[in-house]
Amino acid sequence: MSKEQDLRTLLRETAGEISRLADNPRTWLSWLVFLLARLEEQAADQNPANKESYVNMLSALQDEIRNRLRTGGWN
Repeated sequence: MSKEQDLRTLLRETAGEISRLADNPRTWLSWLVFLLARLEEQAADQNPANKESYVNMLSALQDEIRNRLRTGGWN
């Protein structure tokens, strides 16, 4: 299995665990914010210049969320 597939499997399992532990999707927000904060830390730890790239990723994520709300589906 590829690293990307391994990561997708891990994230799928993690999503299942979050859902199992907190069945109300509204409560998942804190876990998403927690994950984004950890990813930001990782980006900065790897290279301080990654901060700008991370902010760009957040902007792209915002666009994806807007698109999801508009179309009802994920790309």
